[in-house]
Amino acid sequence: MALLLAGDIGGTKTILRLVERTVNGEMNPLYEFRYPSGEFPDLVPMVQQFLTEAGTKLNLTPQPEKACFAIAGPVVNNTAKLTNLPWMLDAKRLEQELGISRVSLINDFVAVGYGVWGLDAKDLHILQVGKPRQHDPIAVIGAGTGLGNCFAIPEANGIKVFSSEGGHGDFAPRSELEFELLKYLLAKHDIQRISIERVVSGQGIVSIYQFLRDRKFAPESPEVGEVIKQWESEIGKSEKSVDPGATIAQAALKKCDRLSEQTMQMFVEAYGAVAGNLAVTLLPYGGLYVAGGIAAKILPLMLEGGFMRAFTHKGRMDSLLEMMPVRLVLNDNVGLIGAAVCAAGL
Repeated sequence: MALLLAGDIGGTKTILRLVERTVNGEMNPLYEFRYPSGEFPDLVPMVQQFLTEAGTKLNLTPQPEKACFAIAGPVVNNTAKLTNLPWMLDAKRLEQELGISRVSLINDFVAVGYGVWGLDAKDLHILQVGKPRQHDPIAVIGAGTGLGNCFAIPEANGIKVFSSEGGHGDFAPRSELEFELLKYLLAKHDIQRISIERVVSGQGIVSIYQFLRDRKFAPESPEVGEVIKQWESEIGKSEKSVDPGATIAQAALKKCDRLSEQTMQMFVEAYGAVAGNLAVTLLPYGGLYVAGGIAAKILPLMLEGGFMRAFTHKGRMDSLLEMMPVRLVLNDNVGLIGAAVCAAGL
């Protein structure tokens, strides 16, 4: 038996989990707690408090052998400076101050890549069965605040995950409506190019809605319109009082607002097309996983057919795309699971 420490560190909250790894490789969570990140000057006192609380709860003195922390931001040479926290993390310093033999810092979406390896069948919804190949690469894509990508190669004792910045590639419109969206966003932001994540992300949902509203595609409902108006009035503020993307998605799920329904249809189809681009680039016959904070919350919309039609619509490559397993991740703790998987492999 070995004790592992996994963490998912964000600017607002940090989740820590103590995990027992059995001799047969099973991962059993022992204790988990969520902390407001800003209440601590550094990760070290937070972990120390967590281990004390875990020891009281479990009636033991926990000393993890290995730890992995997923960071919402770039990680360079096992160091990270958090964007929204005055923390400068260094794995070597954490090893010394926490008395843990091996500590690794990884990007939060790389953690998602490790995490899909540790999911059960109940944590996944199959969008396309395909013809999986056990030793082939896997790819992960996930729309949330931005658009994350990564890919993984199976190894003898697990997988090796590689980061990607594919969400910053160029948005490629596929229809007259999407071309109009592109021109709208270029003019709105007064910039020379539009990245994929300006469309396929939470902010992208709002951008598509604004485009359709300003184009007068359909009348704006008072309920959704009020949320959008409030959000627009808070542009430039660090914290917003409303979540317009969630409001639009919920209206589309309830089928109560035509403008929101069309917004989500465009979003889902663009999401599927981008996932298909990743698939033809990597040929991940080990599986393509759709993660992120949005897909599971709009599952009925993801199952209406637009996502997979756009995914497989690649001309002469259609038949290849139809062979790829596509799975939607339902477990929102996949990054925390991935941090534990990564720690186990250190």
